[in-house]
Amino acid sequence: MQTATTASVPAPAPAASNGGTRHILGFVYFTFICYLSIGLPLAVLPPYVHYHMGFSAALAGLVITIQYVATLLSRPWAGRISDRAGAKVSVLWGMGACTASGALLMAASAAMHLTPPRLATWLSLSILILSRLVLGVGESLGSTGSTLWGITSAGPQHTARVISFNGISTYGAMALGAPLGVVLEAHWGLASLGLLTVLIGAVSLALAFRKAPVHAVPGEHLPFTRVFYRVAPHGMGLALGGVGYSVLATFITLFYANRHWGGAALCLTSFGAAFILARLLFIHAIDRFGGFPVAVACLSVESIGMVLLWQASAPWMAFTGAAFAGFGFSLVFPAFGVEAVQRVTRNNRGSALGVYTAFADVSFFLTGPLVGAVLGVYGYSSVFLFALVSVLAALAIAIVLRRLQSKEVQTG
Repeated sequence: MQTATTASVPAPAPAASNGGTRHILGFVYFTFICYLSIGLPLAVLPPYVHYHMGFSAALAGLVITIQYVATLLSRPWAGRISDRAGAKVSVLWGMGACTASGALLMAASAAMHLTPPRLATWLSLSILILSRLVLGVGESLGSTGSTLWGITSAGPQHTARVISFNGISTYGAMALGAPLGVVLEAHWGLASLGLLTVLIGAVSLALAFRKAPVHAVPGEHLPFTRVFYRVAPHGMGLALGGVGYSVLATFITLFYANRHWGGAALCLTSFGAAFILARLLFIHAIDRFGGFPVAVACLSVESIGMVLLWQASAPWMAFTGAAFAGFGFSLVFPAFGVEAVQRVTRNNRGSALGVYTAFADVSFFLTGPLVGAVLGVYGYSSVFLFALVSVLAALAIAIVLRRLQSKEVQTG
């Protein structure tokens, strides 16, 4: 596989200091494709499995969450591939996995037409689960590889810009994919989602193959445990800071329904618009002020949003709180991420990115059941109080890490 990636392609690109937007977008495009593939079936599969296939709501939820388990478990592996075989290899495998997941989605749809019906349903569900597992691995390989490829090609001084644009690609693709998937399924069935995934995956695979590789940086590769311990504090800050988004995305609809308000979707729109606006306006802030100062400022703003949501007595307060939360959370990932990758040498940055991003996966995976338990005991407002406490804990981590960094500079 590695030999194939270097055949019939231009000479390896140097680690150029090319931090132009077009240059960076040429790499984070592959992240966009990964998350568009994830977004397409996101709003379709739960009702499809529950109502069309006749399985329980819990099993319908499992079909979605099992992808995140695969992503989490494969993150360190994706990082090692990026470091040792090269980021291009990781992206090629990631695009291939996304393409395969689309083909499996088409197969799952076709299996529903077999006989006997009960056997066909279980076969279809098994193929669906396999599709989700393959897609989870594709997410790890594609997003980790494309981020490292962009950082290595643009130059380490543009790490913050690459990670920032990578985040815009992630959330933009999810926002586009979910409604598009609903429309496609309504008109042409589940197979149409698989077909589109195959098409965009195959085109992206061809584009990745044609791009010049940036070879893996030679040097000693740290054991996973050493990378983990160096990155873990930054990952904890990310995980706790991400609880606000996870709670908002998961429970805002129920929160609005409990208060008999309309327009819950506007909160998510408000969050997303503020998130992208902040990334575009302050994309250079991390380069100017450093990751930890930006993290402190952003988490402070996000905490204001959580307070407004917690105390919301009218829809406008919830809408405003969501906007503050989106604006604040926008740079948390790149702010902690820039500092995380600097804790390891360049030849270990893929592993660092894989471990760091895994903390976000854990946060998104665990927030639902944990906050659901809190909601069951203390009511709907308590979910945002829980998020507020989590964000404040992330703020404390950022402050401590900033002070430790200052002491290292003074004594170094």
